[in-house]
Formats: sequence, structure tokens, C-alpha cells
Amino acid sequence: MFKNKKIPYKLKRSSRAKRMRLAVYCDGSVVVTTPLGVQGSIVEKFFADKKQWVADKINFFKSVDSKSIRTFSEDDYLKYKNEASELVCNRVKFFSKKYAFTFNKIFIKNQKTRWGSCTKNRNLNINYKIIFLPKKQQDYIIVHELCHLKEFNHSHKFWSLVEKSLPDYLDIKNELRNHELFYK
Repeated sequence: MFKNKKIPYKLKRSSRAKRMRLAVYCDGSVVVTTPLGVQGSIVEKFFADKKQWVADKINFFKSVDSKSIRTFSEDDYLKYKNEASELVCNRVKFFSKKYAFTFNKIFIKNQKTRWGSCTKNRNLNINYKIIFLPKKQQDYIIVHELCHLKEFNHSHKFWSLVEKSLPDYLDIKNELRNHELFYK
């Protein structure tokens, strides 16, 4: 309940989802994504457990000047993809010297919910919107994905690898979370 009203949400079932995910967008819409086969009662409990967080996010977006929230189009992706590729390749090359990890390919993607990912095929996928972030946050995303080449998880060993290049990674990670609110 939100101000004595139910918060409506869209339910998306995905064969690619590995866990339940909850997203609140700048327009106030709410989406719950689940793997196939998750029972409705489990979804309802998941949503109920997160309702305060959802209400807080909706209130935040209502309080923010809509001009500070940037939306992107397919044309933006095509316009900035090469610039993002050049930036990412240069920074990967720089950090690869420190780690000496090998990777297969770098892909610049137009992802809606991720800044980056690393595949088991040792490919690095980076969101083109990285070019709109401050340098420290760009480096955090790149180092984060590079470290997955050695540790394909978020274990203590993984975070130690990240810390090798970015001792203040926790601060940067928190700043990045705040930035995510302004991109859609």
C-alpha cells in the first residue's frame, strides 16, 4: 500500500531471468521480472517485502526535476556507440596491463538495466551510456567487468581484485547507484 493505495506493477516473466528483479523507472512505473515458473504468491511476497523501497523510489522521482533525467533513443546509441567503444577499449587496455587477464571481445551495447557484464566466453559487454559518467565511475565499471574474468562472482576475492585498482571502489559504487536514477 502506498498512501492507502496499492502500487500497480507490470509483471514480466523471462526465460533469461535467473532471479526476481524489481525496477522503478523515472516515470513512476514499476516492473517485476521473474524467471519462468515462479508462483504468483512468491511474486506478491517479494513485492510486499520491497514496498517501502518502491514507495521511496516513486517519491524520489516525483521530487526530482524531470529535466535532470535523461532518456535515450536508438539514435543516441548509434550516435555514441563508436565514442563509447574508443573509450572502453582504451581503458580496458590500460587496466589489462595491471591484471594481465585475457578476454575475447568487447561489445558496446544498449542495455536498459546494466552498465556492463562479462560472459563465460570471456566477452566484455559495456553499456554505451558509460561515456556520460564521470571518469571514476567509468573506470569502476570497466575494472568490475575485467575482474570477472578471474572471479566470475562477487566474492571477497573478486572485491579484492577490484580494490587493487580502485581502493575507494565502495564510494564509487554508491555514487554510480545514484547516477543510475538519472538515465533511462
